Amino acid sequence: MSSIPKLLAVGLLAVTGAAQAPAAEPPAISFTVSGHDVIAQRYEWAPGQVDLQMDFGINLIAGRQAFEIQAHRDTYAEPIEVEQVVGGVRTPLPDGLFTSWTGFKDFLDITIADPAGAVVKQYTSTWCPNSYTSVRTRPDAPATTPYPFACAWLENPFVLGSIWGIQAGYNSPVESFPYYEPDGTQFDLAPGSYRVTARLAEKYRAWLGVSPADATVDLNLTVVDRNAGLRKKPVPAGSEHAHEGDASKQLSAYHPFLRPPAKIPTPLASAPAAGPRPDLRSLPAWNIALDTVEGRTNVVFAATVWNAGTSPLLVDGFRRSGTDLMDAYQYFYDAAGNEVGVRPAGTMEWDPRDGHLHWHFTDFAQYNLLTADRSLAVRSGKEAFCLANTDPVDYLRPNAAWRPPNNDLASSCGQNTAVGVRERLDIGNGDTYFQYLPGQSFDVTDLPNGTYWVEVKANPDGKLAELRTTNNASLRKIVLGGTPGGERTLRVPPLHGLD
Repeated sequence: MSSIPKLLAVGLLAVTGAAQAPAAEPPAISFTVSGHDVIAQRYEWAPGQVDLQMDFGINLIAGRQAFEIQAHRDTYAEPIEVEQVVGGVRTPLPDGLFTSWTGFKDFLDITIADPAGAVVKQYTSTWCPNSYTSVRTRPDAPATTPYPFACAWLENPFVLGSIWGIQAGYNSPVESFPYYEPDGTQFDLAPGSYRVTARLAEKYRAWLGVSPADATVDLNLTVVDRNAGLRKKPVPAGSEHAHEGDASKQLSAYHPFLRPPAKIPTPLASAPAAGPRPDLRSLPAWNIALDTVEGRTNVVFAATVWNAGTSPLLVDGFRRSGTDLMDAYQYFYDAAGNEVGVRPAGTMEWDPRDGHLHWHFTDFAQYNLLTADRSLAVRSGKEAFCLANTDPVDYLRPNAAWRPPNNDLASSCGQNTAVGVRERLDIGNGDTYFQYLPGQSFDVTDLPNGTYWVEVKANPDGKLAELRTTNNASLRKIVLGGTPGGERTLRVPPLHGLD
């Protein structure tokens, strides 16, 4: 009876006339497995290049109320406040559970053994309550879930706020395996039979109220060799965007939601005088390191620009016939979401390089290396961008988009046949780029030792209308040492205690 909707259950009682006990309430959270026999498919499309498709079917399922976690800090100098929210009641999480914006680390202890009982793999798994594949697990569950598709998948230390949740009656899959070993090689299992044991870590078991008997699952795993089937095309090396590389999925020009208007609109002379606006802000540069390529030493880094405003940043591009250029326009909306204006916002250009193969907006951000007195030392050659909501920065902002429509290049940036492209950055979301390629990173081979600043600057030419532009730039201090023209050293002081 527990899986039968209330109204249907009443009808059955009326027909049968039988007295039945009321359905038992499902637990607030249950730890389950979909089945005990799992088949994994292994593809080897080049020596040492393996695609192992494996899902153990381990899930957590929410009961009658949604399972929700909110984590937030107003400034980087403050501690992160993490609370569980159930029925409007907020309860702080036990100490030590929340350690990363990417999810609950060391959630499962997993052991994989061969038929003789010898352990061949042993590792821990991270659990993110948010999931692309979350579905309702019983017919009386709500029709939709409001929760994000994923947690912050990048180890960005400057996230401000996240929402994690499982809708009532929905599942949340638990990650089955790491894609890479600790030494950086791909995780792999030879074709054959295995026994898998997955245990919920004690601190999480106690918090979630899962009984010891229900905290362990055993599975029979069969790895099947699929080399005779289709081989997956490798992602090109050196792609600088958080999601660049999979050109096969770039179908946005044909997705009705993302398709821009059929013709260039009549533009306004300026943006509407009042109303919602995006507010582009730059996070401090992170993941900063030295890299040497062909005898040149470069400072590589990650850069995130995010939208802290009251409206999405939405830019449509309209192709100039017979060219690889589009004219870009920024659209404006009122508080009810109605389109109220548009104005020119620069251009978009087609990027034919391997690992890109999409349209770049040319007026979004700029990266500079400044001297100690803030004068320009080196400018990054990265000058064009495919806008996408690659990672959450603050999902507790009013009207933040928890499930943005374009979160990777499968949903944004278009093909070379596109006549128009829509690119957007939603409230609370950031777009992260990695400046790891020569010309985009900073060449510091011959710079003198000393203090420098990595500047990340949004909307550098002021072509986009925002709530304010005084917060567009961020600075991150670095200290160069070593021998100019020779071996260099780099020190990156923490910012508010964050590396």
